Amino acid sequence: MSRQRLIAFLAALAAVVGLVVLVPLASPASAATCAAAWNSSSVYTGGMTASYNTHNWSAKWWTQGETPGAADVWADQGTCSGGSGGTGGTTGGSGGGCSYPAWVAGRSYVTGNIVQYSNGLDYIATHDNPGYDPTISTWYWSPYTCSGSGGTTGGTTGGTTQPPAGGFVVSETQFNQMFPSRNSFYTYAGLTAALSAYPGFATTGSDTVKKQEAAAFLANVSHETGGLVYIVEQNTANYPHYCDASQPYGCPAGQSAYYGRGPIQLSWNFNYKAAGDSLGIDLLHNPNLVQTDSAIAWKTGLWYWNTQSGPGTMTPHNAMVNGAGFGETIRSINGSIECNGGNPAEVQDRVNAYQRFTSLLGVPAGGNLSC
Repeated sequence: MSRQRLIAFLAALAAVVGLVVLVPLASPASAATCAAAWNSSSVYTGGMTASYNTHNWSAKWWTQGETPGAADVWADQGTCSGGSGGTGGTTGGSGGGCSYPAWVAGRSYVTGNIVQYSNGLDYIATHDNPGYDPTISTWYWSPYTCSGSGGTTGGTTGGTTQPPAGGFVVSETQFNQMFPSRNSFYTYAGLTAALSAYPGFATTGSDTVKKQEAAAFLANVSHETGGLVYIVEQNTANYPHYCDASQPYGCPAGQSAYYGRGPIQLSWNFNYKAAGDSLGIDLLHNPNLVQTDSAIAWKTGLWYWNTQSGPGTMTPHNAMVNGAGFGETIRSINGSIECNGGNPAEVQDRVNAYQRFTSLLGVPAGGNLSC
C-alpha cells in the first residue's frame, strides 16, 4: 500500500472510531552551522563572521572587544546550531577543540588574527597584511597551535582573560582598563606578539617585580603617547631635526623620516638603525614600519626599555629588576629634560600613571618613584 493510501485509510478509520491521526509534516529547514565562536581578544574586519549566543554574526567593519548583539558593528545572520556557538568569548570549537575562520585571499588581516588555512593548519598574523598566503609569507604569518581545551593560548576562556604565551602579567582586560581611549593601532595582540623579542621583560624576579616592571613600562608609554593615543610625534616642526648626517649610513629614508614613532616615540636615524639591527628589521630604510605595524612598534619600545640607558646610568629594565625604582626609568628615558627639577610636572604625570597601574595589578609601587 502506498504512503498516500495509508494516510487516507487511517483518516477514514479515525472518523469511525474517533482517533486523532497525526499526519507527518515536512521537516523545517535546519539552522546554519555556527561559525567559530566570537573571541573578545580577536580582531575582526568587515565580512568576517563569528558565532555568539547561537547566532552567526558578520562584522561590518574593523572591531575588537565589541560584543555581537550589543554593538552596531555586528550584523545578525540568524540562528545557528552545532559548531562553536560561543556565549562567553571563547575560541574553543565543539568538543573542546579550537575553530578559527578560514583564511580568505585578499582579505585584510591585522596582527593577532588567527585563521585556518586550506591545509587544515592554523596560522596567526604576526604583521598586518592584505591577505597574503600563510604558507608563503613567513614574515606575515606564523604557525599557531590550538590548546584544544576550549580556548587558545593568549585568548579567553569562559569570558575570563588568560595570560598569553610567555605568561605576560597584564591581562587584556587590565590593558584595556589602563588605556580606555587608546588608538586601535596599539593592540594587545601586537604587544604580546612583541614580547618574544625580549623574553626577560616582566618575567624576571618575583611576581611583584614582574608586575612592577610591566606597570613601569606601560606608565612611561602612557606618558609618551597621551594614553596610547598618538602613534607619531605631534610637533611636525621637529621632523627635519632627527637626521644625523654625520653617521656613515646617513639618512637614506630622507631628511625628515626619523621623527618620533611608537610607544616610546623612537626618533633619530641612529636609533632606527640600532633598533632595526637588534630586531632584525631594516628600520633605517623603512622607518614607517614603526607606525604601520603594531608588533614592530611595540618591539621598538621594548628595545629601548631593555637595551638603552639614554641619559641615565642603567636600562629601565635593570632599574626595575634591581630595585633602583621607577624614578630611574624616567631618568633613562628623558632624564636630561625632566629630572633634577627640569620638569617636575612631567615627572609627576609618569609617577601618577605608574601608581594607577600598580594598583590595578595589585602590587605596591615601591620606593624611589621620582628623579
